Amino acid sequence: MCHGDPCRNSVFGVDPQGFIGIVRTANVFSDAMEDYLKAVYVLQIDEGPPVATSDIAAYLDVTAPTVSSMLGDLEERGLLVREKYKGVELTAEGETVALEVLRHHRLLEAYLAEHLDYDWTEVHEEADRLEHHISEEFERRVAAALDDPDVDPHGDPIPGADLSPPDPRPGTRIDELTEGDRAVVDRVPDADDEVLEYLQSAGLTPGARLVVTEVAPFGMVTVEPPDSGSVSLPEEVARSVQVRPADDPGEESDERPDSPRVEEA
Repeated sequence: MCHGDPCRNSVFGVDPQGFIGIVRTANVFSDAMEDYLKAVYVLQIDEGPPVATSDIAAYLDVTAPTVSSMLGDLEERGLLVREKYKGVELTAEGETVALEVLRHHRLLEAYLAEHLDYDWTEVHEEADRLEHHISEEFERRVAAALDDPDVDPHGDPIPGADLSPPDPRPGTRIDELTEGDRAVVDRVPDADDEVLEYLQSAGLTPGARLVVTEVAPFGMVTVEPPDSGSVSLPEEVARSVQVRPADDPGEESDERPDSPRVEEA
């Protein structure tokens, strides 16, 4: 059991009401540490553990030696474990920190888009700057103002207030579809402004329906949203957009009811 000041350096301990369990991590870790933990969590979910140093470096746009140095610090704090020549995996404590930062980030994205009229191409970087510095009271008020959304403007699931991991959202990438397939856009990449602008101009936002009209041998996929003409997606863009079948049970509209509103350009 953890008592007194040492609890400030742990994600487990006694909370202000005296309950033993998860303690919120504000002011315990640096912004950079939280960024690394969040990156490892996202990569674990997308690709499975262990996560390679090179993948973390590419995700954060930093050098491999810089990543190795930070991973050593995080391992010393018990936030991840490293397997030589293979990669890293978050511990339970590291996952808790990552989930809190990710919840802040995705709630902020939703709030910026829905209440402050930010374009969805702008919210990712703004949320990156703010996610480390909001209080838990602010987080609760933001969640309440949004009616506790399940997803952010890009379709990414938001961790629960208890910092439980979001339910898995299995899906198919557009590049895995074949001609004639009908689907609904579920998730899009959030960090590339040019890709987001391209998808928005094409009407391919979360909740949009589409039909695949052509799959070229070199990877180009042509789709047709209902309210616009055919759109040809380069392979790397088609690979980054996740969809679900259009005939899923309960599919009654083109817009997911719990998804934050996306402003049109």
